[in-house]
Amino acid sequence: QLQLVESGGGLVQPGGSLRLSCAASGFTLDYFAIGWFRQAPGKEREGVSCISGSGGTTYYADSVKGRFTISKDNAKNTVYLQMNSLEPEDTAIYYCAAPVIAGQTMCSSLRQTSWGQGTQVTVSS
Repeated sequence: QLQLVESGGGLVQPGGSLRLSCAASGFTLDYFAIGWFRQAPGKEREGVSCISGSGGTTYYADSVKGRFTISKDNAKNTVYLQMNSLEPEDTAIYYCAAPVIAGQTMCSSLRQTSWGQGTQVTVSS
């Protein structure tokens, strides 16, 4: 059974950094694209960043380009989202999900996508 567990969220001041982790079990990351999504209060869920199974293709939403970096460690079956220069607008619950469609210009979930429980990120002074 595919399971995803996020960690690393918290409260940080504007300009600060956080690293989110998503530990996967029940499948190996080599074969599945995986992504990070977020949902802020009153807003629709949006794709933040996705990475292909090979790691050769990554996607970033325009709002996070240059600030966030997605990576994965296949040996640990874990995906990371390094978030720098955080802004109040980044406040949301962040979810990892797999499998997803991870292209250079798109990051989308599928009907069969499994989701983690989410981790809260709050950027505030």
